[in-house]
Amino acid sequence: MSERPQHSHAPVGAPAGAPTAPVKRQFVSFEFYKISEDFRKLSGFKRAAAKKSFIKAVDTFKNEGILLAYSTLGFKAETDLMLWRISYDMDSFQRLSSAVAKSAMGPYLKTAASYLAQTKRSTYIDKHQHDGQDGNRTNVYPGRFKYIFIYPFVKTREWYLLSKEERQRVMDEHIRVGTQFPSVKLNTTYSFGLDDQDFVVAFESDEPGDFLDLVMALRETEGSKYTVRDTPIYTCRLHELKDALDLLG
Repeated sequence: MSERPQHSHAPVGAPAGAPTAPVKRQFVSFEFYKISEDFRKLSGFKRAAAKKSFIKAVDTFKNEGILLAYSTLGFKAETDLMLWRISYDMDSFQRLSSAVAKSAMGPYLKTAASYLAQTKRSTYIDKHQHDGQDGNRTNVYPGRFKYIFIYPFVKTREWYLLSKEERQRVMDEHIRVGTQFPSVKLNTTYSFGLDDQDFVVAFESDEPGDFLDLVMALRETEGSKYTVRDTPIYTCRLHELKDALDLLG
């Protein structure tokens, strides 16, 4: 992960010294919902109508960006549902949240957590090129794995006062450990100034045990001593939105 990414790049084939074109970056939102117990007390007809209204509201986002639904039911007491939203327009998240609140299911939903970030290119990965390299991407391509593990991440102020060479040395070990777990895909997004944390990290995998082993291995790296906070952690299971809602009753 990096706090000093590159902001632009020269077009492919452009002559040396040509003006650089701005990199188009995505905004990323993880919205967690808790369902009221009152929802489960509704008749089957009213529950079905509320879910249909919710799905219709979420469908308004189709022309705005990418949206995936995940269930957290049974994994985290505070949440039942998560929407992973990706867009080039940050205001699209507000429009969607408004549509959801106005849906028939809105009165039964509580926003349990919400994280906002943006993509950027890491400067630490130039020495570590490999297929699927997370830090190279200014676009997120989600949803290829059954599970996603999400948490806000904050580093110490001392970390940012280290020289770039020292930070690179520490990150070399961090990246080396990460490449030992190819079944786990990392999506790093940046929250500086947009939200409370420095980063939001989201690991996708079909194998929860591999992610567990990766986190344990990273605890033993030098970089871990520069971590202030990497909780709460959310384990989420990918579903079609209708299926995720049907799990709720």
